[in-house]
Amino acid sequence: MIELSGVSASYGSVQAITNVTITVGEGEAVGLLGANGAGKSTTLRTISGLVKLKAGRVSFMGQDLSGLLPHQITELGIAHVPEGRQVFPEMSVQENLEIGAYAPRAKVDRKRSLELVYSIFPRLAERKTQLAGTMSGGEQQMVAVGRGLMLKPRLLMLDEPSLGLAPVMCDVTFEKIHEIHKMGTSILLVEQNVSRALSLVDRAYVLESGRVILEGTNQELLNNEQVQSAYLGI
Repeated sequence: MIELSGVSASYGSVQAITNVTITVGEGEAVGLLGANGAGKSTTLRTISGLVKLKAGRVSFMGQDLSGLLPHQITELGIAHVPEGRQVFPEMSVQENLEIGAYAPRAKVDRKRSLELVYSIFPRLAERKTQLAGTMSGGEQQMVAVGRGLMLKPRLLMLDEPSLGLAPVMCDVTFEKIHEIHKMGTSILLVEQNVSRALSLVDRAYVLESGRVILEGTNQELLNNEQVQSAYLGI
């Protein structure tokens, strides 16, 4: 579905990722793991066209994404839920969700998509008129994920969905992501909580200093001594 081949990207003169090669197949859930500054978020931003590709190739459903603008990439069916939620605080929950359906492919089914989001996140249905800025961090994360779903994505990219959440809301968030995956949506998950991420994804890549240093199935990485020592405290 999505394939990155030898991808490098930078912020000005600072190299962020180097020769990154990853794939996500149809219906797969794949993790991007690593410490702060490893290049995980940059990888997602490069896919979305927010960071310019310096070298390599990114393709989606066989189509080269090089040269496409971010909104054109979104219209292909790639939704990016950014780190930090980034809801519109002075807009209601429903207004935040409806913004996610701005692309022509999603706008025609906006009502149906809204019903789907409310079925996955009943709390949002109860609070659809509430200003997003007055909600808890966990509730805002629901809004952010729901906004991504409004695009009717074939690939949903999630950047640190558990960041800053209380443990109970972290549990709820991962349960909902699992539910979304079971509905057939491909997932690319960036997450520092390695044990939780590996409980959700089919396989994962580990980034360090902008490079892929390990890859494998969830069980292979859980049993890997390097992963256990660096990320699981074993």
